[in-house]
Amino acid sequence: VVPPRGQTQADLLQAMFDTLEADIVVMQETKIQRKDLRDDMVLVPGWDVYFSLPKYKKGYSGVAIYTRSSKCCPIRTEEGITGILCPPNSSTRFRDLTADQQIGGYPTPGQLSDSVDEQTLDSEGRCVILEFPAFVLIGVYSPASRDKTRVEFRQAYIDAIDIRVRNLVAMGKQVFLCGDLNIIRSELDTAGLAERLRKEAMTLDDFFSTPSRRFFDHLVFGGCVIGERDEGREQPVFWDLCRAFHPARAGMYTCWETRENARPGNFGSRIDYVLYSPGIKDWFIDSNIQEGLLGSDHCPVYATVDDTVTLHGNKIRIEDIMNPEGMFKDGVRQREWSPKDLLPTSAKLIPEFDRRQSIRDMFFKKATPSSKTIPKPAPTDGQKKPSSVGATSGKPNNSKPQTGSTVSMSQSSSQTTAPAAVTGTASSPQKPLPLKRHAESSTSTSRPQKKGKVALNKESSMNSGFSQSSLKGFFKPKTPTPTANPTSNADGTADTPTTPNKPSAPSPSERSPRPGQPGIAPIKENDTQKNPVEESPRPESSSTEKVLDPIESKESWSKLLGKRVVPKCEHGDCQMLVTKKAGVNCGRSFFMCARPLGPSGNKEVGTPFRCRTFIWSSDWSGRQ
Repeated sequence: VVPPRGQTQADLLQAMFDTLEADIVVMQETKIQRKDLRDDMVLVPGWDVYFSLPKYKKGYSGVAIYTRSSKCCPIRTEEGITGILCPPNSSTRFRDLTADQQIGGYPTPGQLSDSVDEQTLDSEGRCVILEFPAFVLIGVYSPASRDKTRVEFRQAYIDAIDIRVRNLVAMGKQVFLCGDLNIIRSELDTAGLAERLRKEAMTLDDFFSTPSRRFFDHLVFGGCVIGERDEGREQPVFWDLCRAFHPARAGMYTCWETRENARPGNFGSRIDYVLYSPGIKDWFIDSNIQEGLLGSDHCPVYATVDDTVTLHGNKIRIEDIMNPEGMFKDGVRQREWSPKDLLPTSAKLIPEFDRRQSIRDMFFKKATPSSKTIPKPAPTDGQKKPSSVGATSGKPNNSKPQTGSTVSMSQSSSQTTAPAAVTGTASSPQKPLPLKRHAESSTSTSRPQKKGKVALNKESSMNSGFSQSSLKGFFKPKTPTPTANPTSNADGTADTPTTPNKPSAPSPSERSPRPGQPGIAPIKENDTQKNPVEESPRPESSSTEKVLDPIESKESWSKLLGKRVVPKCEHGDCQMLVTKKAGVNCGRSFFMCARPLGPSGNKEVGTPFRCRTFIWSSDWSGRQ
């Protein structure tokens, strides 16, 4: 569905959820793949979502379950009906997980037929299972029988549904199954049944004896089973919730044929159901269809749970058993929902959406103020100065930073920031190094570790005398380092006094390199470590170095960055014309000189060449 102008898909979903007034929304036949997922489908504010998507077929099948985080939060989730699939980023199948991590009720060897393997059954994205402390919710989209080649697959899938729900009920768990089963239960659930039987030359008993309808009659209470009940299906396990509240209502259809425009005349069938196990029969206070909501060939079917339910003979608030233990108590929230409550199959943990936030959250979420510390005074000559090389592993080091900047990280950010790498002033913990690398480790000031671009840029602006913020910095002449009058020592050598802890302006060789070049840390005057490998000390900048001429630099940069001059011909009489002929060059201007260059060499005609230099105005880079 395309949202109206000015609205996003998230706004459309939010409006739909508000209209439905639902806390859990189960969708079938979504017809999307993983590559089709977008932010406004997954990052719906206040909602979590779980998808089952087809593995191979495009635009086919698909199931999604949205849960309102403020009301309910599952404790376990699975994709598929058989348990043969694996959780994201794991090679362990759902059925092979530990007992505290699996939902249970998986088909045992011999329960399923060998006609279709389990991997194929769960490859079309037809089932999502959520477990709450109250019950197990199964959202399913059963195959239809439109094609005879799909009859075997359809029968194998409904057998898997029957086996899974019966195994769960046998474990003592309450089960709530909903979705598009593509099965007509009785005469009340379809229109024009008599005409259909006449065309197909079938009796009513033959119609309800088909494998799919026989399975459904075995599954629900009140089902009309023709003949003896099948082995292993002696007892029904589900109640048909809508029919329980409206036992004799006719025309309660949920699907209509769009090609025949059958919805206005209500000529359809009821193939969408909400089914529940007997243990939670008294929890529901209403169930119905919403045939007035358009937008699909199906209409929604809903069920309403009471705020207070009876569990093991005790009255309990529904919120207490629809969330993990400790989140609610007596209907009052004890702790807020957090991203830590996300389960592995949640769509919010897909790498494309992990730790992302919607645009609305960026504008309405209050920013957390960053903490500030008081800068510490610079160390004296006798103190050891921290290394200027920060940690690059993405983790803050154990030592405290020497400056007053602290980076705060939020859960919605997609990247984590290392304070040491950003500020460039926190010392990283030293680790014992091998003996042969001792020489290199002792020269940390002359051979620093590699840094990222951000660390280099920020450290250069803090350690250097100026920052290269624009091209004007290239035209500034070099400022010579001011020196005091040298004093003569006893041995006749000149000595230049310096001020402690105030290094002179860095020379061009000491400035921070550009991004992409290897970093060279400057040698500071009060560093006590020396490089044992280098025999001679690093030469200081002298007055004999070449001083950049600002006028010469300006002319060089003007030639490079100035407006390009049209490379006309040698005559200087080029005229600008515009192409009028239809084609890719129509409307483009060019220059052409009409002067002759000399004889063409054709003795019979003797037509001279014409000097034609074509310079397209939009492509002056050299196409002539």
